[in-house]
Amino acid sequence: MANSVNDDTVSECSEASTLVDGSVISTVPDRHGFLGGSQYSPEPRQGPPPETVLRRERKWLKMLSTWNFYMERNYRKVKERCRKGIPMSIRPRAWLYLCGGQILMEKHLGHYEDCLRADGDVKCLDDIRKDIHRQFPTHEMFNSEDKPGQHELFNVLKAYTVHNPDIGYCQAQAPVAAFLLMHMPSEQAFWCLVSISDKYLQDYYSPDMEVVQRDGFILQGLLKKVCPQVYRHLKKVSAEPMFYCTEWFLCAFTRTLPWDTLLRVWDVFLCEGVKVLFKTALVIMIGCLGTAKSRKNCPGLCETLARLRNPPEEILNEDNLIYNISRLDLSERDFQIEHQRQTRKIKLDKLAKANGDESR
Repeated sequence: MANSVNDDTVSECSEASTLVDGSVISTVPDRHGFLGGSQYSPEPRQGPPPETVLRRERKWLKMLSTWNFYMERNYRKVKERCRKGIPMSIRPRAWLYLCGGQILMEKHLGHYEDCLRADGDVKCLDDIRKDIHRQFPTHEMFNSEDKPGQHELFNVLKAYTVHNPDIGYCQAQAPVAAFLLMHMPSEQAFWCLVSISDKYLQDYYSPDMEVVQRDGFILQGLLKKVCPQVYRHLKKVSAEPMFYCTEWFLCAFTRTLPWDTLLRVWDVFLCEGVKVLFKTALVIMIGCLGTAKSRKNCPGLCETLARLRNPPEEILNEDNLIYNISRLDLSERDFQIEHQRQTRKIKLDKLAKANGDESR
């Protein structure tokens, strides 16, 4: 009897999963389409009750039907509903409206198809081809060249390089584009990517990454204000912002957060802008290193970075993270002051470097 039970268990496991490169990959996707990996969600989500979801869907549909009115006259209500979480059925359309992609798409009818028909830059296209199989390889849309996801991802990224040849292609755009494609058709994903790249993450994808470096130091300055103990610890172990925040910012947390949490963060990010990425980063940093015990367990640079890159599960819980983002004691003025300070510092550093070069 014991052998029979064991055989049945092995049989059930083999039907539900397989071993790929030493990792167990499920053959049954989770509710988001993942077959494995760190963002796989095997357990059913305990979301709001169905009647609450239905009520929120109705409110969102009404809001989307008079979108300009709400954005111009009642933005507070939009913000409040985004923080509660956009219903899954509404999310694709809501994101398109929130980021301004809908306006761009209506203004430039046929532009996406024109970009696809264009030849495109050969180097950019080669780089895209090398990267597309690396984007969410455990997701059912992207885990094989035969699936439509990789083809659509190539199209969206190629179209962006044609649309904005000065920027071309940046690797960090690929997970963002793939994430968008999981929720909407390729043309809509393209216009969302355009809006996010050009408005939310302006100049993030330029080759010198100067803006990302600046924002890393802005993050450091904000951390000093809200949690000086963590700021001092990072300084003590020589943890420069670019060591831990580059992927957070460039990929807008698409490679970092559990999937349900990521969706909630993006609901708020597309409504309130890039400051949400700063607040998310601050909540993670404080959650990881905010206690004396946690800092004691991270005496050096390696331990500190390891903890920041693998935060405890409870810190990344969707309700916990969104709650802590909303209660961070940071005003618009705080962001403006730190932005001005770091922008001025970069200018002075450039001037000093230029004077030093001339003196040689």
